[in-house]
Amino acid sequence: MNAEKERFASFDLTDKVAIVTGGSRGLGRAIAGGLAAAGADVVVASRRLESCQDAAQEIASEFGVRTLAISCHVGKWSDLQELADFAWDFGGVDILVNNAGISPVTPPMQDVTEELWDKIQDVNVKSVFRLTSLLGPRMIDRGGGSVINVSSAGAIKPLPLQMPYAASKAGVNSLTRSFAHALGPTVRVNAVAAGPFRTDMATTFDLPEVAAELEAIPLRRAGEPNEIVGAVQYLASDASTYTTGAILEVHGGFW
Repeated sequence: MNAEKERFASFDLTDKVAIVTGGSRGLGRAIAGGLAAAGADVVVASRRLESCQDAAQEIASEFGVRTLAISCHVGKWSDLQELADFAWDFGGVDILVNNAGISPVTPPMQDVTEELWDKIQDVNVKSVFRLTSLLGPRMIDRGGGSVINVSSAGAIKPLPLQMPYAASKAGVNSLTRSFAHALGPTVRVNAVAAGPFRTDMATTFDLPEVAAELEAIPLRRAGEPNEIVGAVQYLASDASTYTTGAILEVHGGFW
């Protein structure tokens, strides 16, 4: 095999098993399809089983890979144990994509409730810690793997209306680097810092503050879900064997 063929073969995920949380829609759905396109079998996890089943069936039909649909509330400790066990029984886990998250428009800081704060942290941060803690050691025993956390440019450049969300994603960045040390050298752990993407969760684009930020982005637009796929394929594959503890920025130049 010549060097050119070897370079492209390193992106092949055939015989790998990937979990994508929040995999039934938005960025997660695009990521799940992208990993399947590279050859991986995919576990699609989110709260609504029917949505997971629909996504899993579509992916299996389009790419000819094995898929599994699992209902899971990632903010609940016990649900993550069940997800880890079911996914492992499916064929082990080589790739974990901690994508599930919530990004509600929050009220003025003095009106943020403890309930809202805890809900955001539970889904966005606690889930990353818990699921990676459950599967990381098993991946070490299996001989390797890749954990990919979907973070946000808002963790680095937070807007006032994003305080709880931005804080949660800053926590994801911290966990990414901590887990890279804790699970290394066998398992790699990285994050993708996503900018504004046009998904069904994107409810803030019409707000003046966000509209101004979009105008300041060098590409002058929000991203489409498929535009995050290449970054995740890279981090999931052998193309990134010397990349760990990194925060890969995919945000159109969001500075």
